[in-house]
Amino acid sequence: MAFAISTAAFRKGGEIPGRYTCTGTNLSPPLNWSGAPNGTRSLALIADDPDAPGGTWTHWVIWNLPSQSSGLPEGVPTDSELSNGARQGTNDFKRIGYGGPCPPPGRPHRYFFRLYSLDAVLEVKAGSNRSALEGGLKGHVLSQAEWMGTYRR
Repeated sequence: MAFAISTAAFRKGGEIPGRYTCTGTNLSPPLNWSGAPNGTRSLALIADDPDAPGGTWTHWVIWNLPSQSSGLPEGVPTDSELSNGARQGTNDFKRIGYGGPCPPPGRPHRYFFRLYSLDAVLEVKAGSNRSALEGGLKGHVLSQAEWMGTYRR
């Protein structure tokens, strides 16, 4: 089985419902995954918008998700450390946890949810930014899966 991530909240390439955006309740969408390769010790997720006016905007970084996990529920708490051992970092809104789509009015933006299977549990400190997480990922990525949705205001 191939490594895959999905959500029941919106179809792949489809519009992200308002409840998961800054104009709604700003909840993280429920995510499901399967097919992590043998040797996976943890998982990491980066959600971003490559269409942001100033360059790629990071909406969520979360790592050290347990290797045996199969998803995240809707509305993950915005704590730097979660009860399952996962750590969340600072997004480009300068807040811990998920920050929903919030593009300027105009054309739709794409939002990618990229999941990485890793051969290690990362030593990256809770609250760190994307750059620190990407540094920790180097040399540890076994596989990657992604899901994309769009949103416009």
